[in-house]
Amino acid sequence: MPQSRTQSLIGRLVARSGSGPGKDKGAGELENDQFRKVFESLALGGVWSTSPDGTLLTISSAIEEMISPDQNLLGRHICDIFCQDENSEDSSRSLRIALSRRTRFERMALQTRFEEAVKWWSVSGEAQFDASGQFLGFYGFCTDITNDRLAVEQTEQLAMHDALTGLLNRRRMTDLLDRTLAAYQYQQRSCATMLIDLDRFKQINDTLGHAIGDGLLKQVGERLVTIVGDREKVCRLGGDEFQVILPDCDDRGALGDLAGRIISMLSQPYTVEGSRCIIGASVGIGISPFDGAERGELMRNADLALYAAKHAGRGRFCFFTRDLLEAVEERKVLEEDLHDAIERGELELHFQPVVSATTNRVVGAEALVRWTHPERGKISPQLFIPIAEESSLISRIGEWILRQGCEQAARWPGSLRLAVNVSPVQFIDPGFPNMVAQALAVSGLSPDRLELEITEGVFLAEGNSVDETFAMLKNLGVRMALDDFGTGYSSLAYLKSAPFDKIKIDQSFVRGATVNGSRNRAIITAIVGLAQALDMETTAEGVETFDQLEMVRQQGVSLVQGYLYSPPLPNSQFVEQANQAEWGIEPSGHARQRHERIKMYRKIGAIHEDHYYTVMLRNLSASGALIEGLLDVPVGTQFVLDFGEGQLAVATVRRSRNATQGVEFEKQLVSDGNGGLCTRSRISPYLLAAAGLPDFATSTGPLATVGEKLHKVTIPAFLKAEDRRAIVSR
Repeated sequence: MPQSRTQSLIGRLVARSGSGPGKDKGAGELENDQFRKVFESLALGGVWSTSPDGTLLTISSAIEEMISPDQNLLGRHICDIFCQDENSEDSSRSLRIALSRRTRFERMALQTRFEEAVKWWSVSGEAQFDASGQFLGFYGFCTDITNDRLAVEQTEQLAMHDALTGLLNRRRMTDLLDRTLAAYQYQQRSCATMLIDLDRFKQINDTLGHAIGDGLLKQVGERLVTIVGDREKVCRLGGDEFQVILPDCDDRGALGDLAGRIISMLSQPYTVEGSRCIIGASVGIGISPFDGAERGELMRNADLALYAAKHAGRGRFCFFTRDLLEAVEERKVLEEDLHDAIERGELELHFQPVVSATTNRVVGAEALVRWTHPERGKISPQLFIPIAEESSLISRIGEWILRQGCEQAARWPGSLRLAVNVSPVQFIDPGFPNMVAQALAVSGLSPDRLELEITEGVFLAEGNSVDETFAMLKNLGVRMALDDFGTGYSSLAYLKSAPFDKIKIDQSFVRGATVNGSRNRAIITAIVGLAQALDMETTAEGVETFDQLEMVRQQGVSLVQGYLYSPPLPNSQFVEQANQAEWGIEPSGHARQRHERIKMYRKIGAIHEDHYYTVMLRNLSASGALIEGLLDVPVGTQFVLDFGEGQLAVATVRRSRNATQGVEFEKQLVSDGNGGLCTRSRISPYLLAAAGLPDFATSTGPLATVGEKLHKVTIPAFLKAEDRRAIVSR
């Protein structure tokens, strides 16, 4: 910038102070002039001045060079040069107000943005008037504060974001969730949150080191941002825990789909500094206001849902339900009881036949453990197996299954094979091959009749130990099967390095293969082709209908296992049938795949017109249910079924006989991620309250006392079965 600009500025300032062209400068004025020059030469800042309408008349050359070396700033309005943050609704509003008021303003933080260069300035100014009070414009100073501003922003970034991944940190997410829930409670809006925990991350950290672990966490964060689509909705809480906030979302179908994508993408292999890493993920979901209107309650309940997902087998998601509060206590009790279950003789083996897909002849069976609790009765394996895996009981139970299975199979007629599941914890135990050898020796079972089923999880412990275990087992002469193929990482390297004799196709692919638009059939075709090329057998699990059987036969599957042929049988019953010559089983079941039915026995509500009935829910599927309790309900009658916790579903009676009705839902239920079903949406507690109904969170359900709330202006349309029994007894 020419030196004359600075001289012009100083001259103008002198003129405003009483001097003018042709007038000699006094000693004080010359001193001020010299001070300004020193001020600018030391790069402490610069001076500027405007006309009464805000047009920039003068500016220090050094400042003009810093702002835009290629453009002349003089003659432009000062608000076009200095402005606030670009995200402000009116970027120059504060400066314009100060100029319009013609008063002093000090240290206003403003930006200059020319081309891609952004700088921050501390700008101060004071209105100038002549002796008659005529407004002459503004005179002021500006100082470059860009470095200070960047330091502040960096500090704020560190305070609100995770230093490793760059995602929101716990502090920032806590503040965001608090403010969102407070605002949404007033606006009667919903907000979902997901808690995500990485499965098997600790093993990566322990075996490959923390540097690899940190690199893995960064990649996990990036994948989450890609899935969610907004970095400011994703948080790293610490360690291997992440959180996602989803405002205005209560559609559990959509949330379940999103959770499924998160689990699938986070479970794909990673490469970190040349190391291949494989982990999994579990997700717990809580939705405000249904699962808590305040952050503390919502987070606790989402954490309980995550706990349930992890202990239901990991690699799955779970929505919070009130039952989970009771399940936590129940789980503690079951874990204590499971310690003594073996000694007490409470465990028993059942055997599910495996048949030839072409001849229906039984070729073997899979050993499945069952637990009959002395007080609680039969405990589902889906409940106690995860407890065993987490509490290290799985090794003891696994050894018992192996020894007991070999002992019983040795007495089976013919050459039927025994399949035994082996957990990754068992398989990586250095003493496992010796355990297998002892079980075979004690029982007398031929090694080629024992088939050990392992999942891809055993390969997470990369190293020579896995290869050595495979070699030792094959030297014993036992068969090896890769279980649940297609649900994990499905690396072809496993099939190349491990001497498997069989691939088992997971039932999730079989059950979905006959649905229109499903790609499962193509996946099954690919697995069978791969197995045939490697000279391996294939077993399709979970075959329950004739259309599924026909499909797997068409794809060339070798063996079939499922309820279409037989459920798991106690050993005595299995042996009784196995004594038949050329034992074969004719398939028996439904022609086509139906929605899976969940058997249950619990009370729910049924609303018809202005009456509320208590009925018993017996069977539940995504498309309908079987209820009992109302007499002679006409086909076509519509009810609103109250499942509790704000879950209401419109249902139409399609079958009716005496006190039993089969109903079809207007909108299908969706998976709760944990083996159950739930409504896609729930009725907001705000709406329930507005309708004068009790709170949905009560233990007896949202509409338990609705009969007292509704106006009973008509006679109930249906007689309850229990009422008829009471009338008859009188």
